[in-house]
Amino acid sequence: MANALYSQFKEDILSAGYNLSTANLKAVLIDTDDYTFSAAHDDLVDVPAGSRVATSGNLASKTFTGGVFDAADPVFSTVSGDVSEAVIVYVDTGAEATSRLICYIDTFSAGMPVTPIGGNITVQWDASGIFIL
Repeated sequence: MANALYSQFKEDILSAGYNLSTANLKAVLIDTDDYTFSAAHDDLVDVPAGSRVATSGNLASKTFTGGVFDAADPVFSTVSGDVSEAVIVYVDTGAEATSRLICYIDTFSAGMPVTPIGGNITVQWDASGIFIL
């Protein structure tokens, strides 16, 4: 699988469903042995809990330039668990059933996959941004 936006999120963006500049956005490290991307997945509840290795705090320093969405590299604190090969970015509403999945990223220039050893993990987004519309 290559990097992709989730289908329902694309529909939401086209119908002005989210203001990403004010929404709480988070990233979650994913063990791809336990999760397979599907464009039909809508919300965090569609991602098995066993595949979620760690969740970041809210993404900071969000930017929107020329159709490119970017943010500061997320830090995952004191991570242990399975090897992580992908990251999912989502809108955190506080409830898994309504926390909209935004994008699935499994292609990185460096640093992934990562094997947690109990320390902090920083995921470095691609220099060209997280995604482009």
